[in-house]
Amino acid sequence: MVQRRLKDPPFKNPYYTKNVNRRAKNLKTVLGQEREKDRVKREALRKSKAEKAAMGMMDVDGDEEEEEPNYSSIEAPPSVWPPRHYCDITGLEALYTDPATGLRYHDKSVYEIIQGLSPSMVKDYLSARGVNSIVK
Repeated sequence: MVQRRLKDPPFKNPYYTKNVNRRAKNLKTVLGQEREKDRVKREALRKSKAEKAAMGMMDVDGDEEEEEPNYSSIEAPPSVWPPRHYCDITGLEALYTDPATGLRYHDKSVYEIIQGLSPSMVKDYLSARGVNSIVK
């Protein structure tokens, strides 16, 4: 009978120790730390500008330090895709629009519900979407 020696698996580091000081941070903490870091940078920049002004030095080049992108400061261009429309009743993607009321709907079962709505309910749904209905 062949006897096998028990060994640590080759993919585990035998000298690994877990860092007990490291912990997961939630989004609120991360955003707070980034805001604080940005505030400290702005204050340092403002202080250096004030010192230059006090010494009589002017910033001729206009070398403004560009902001380093972070989670809360990233600006994106507008999307090239057309905006998506969502059903006013269910919140699912709306493929159709009721011509009589202007409400968007997902399928025929929602359309049957829309047909049974009173004009005041239709107006409430439209106002929730941000559409001001024009009364003729």
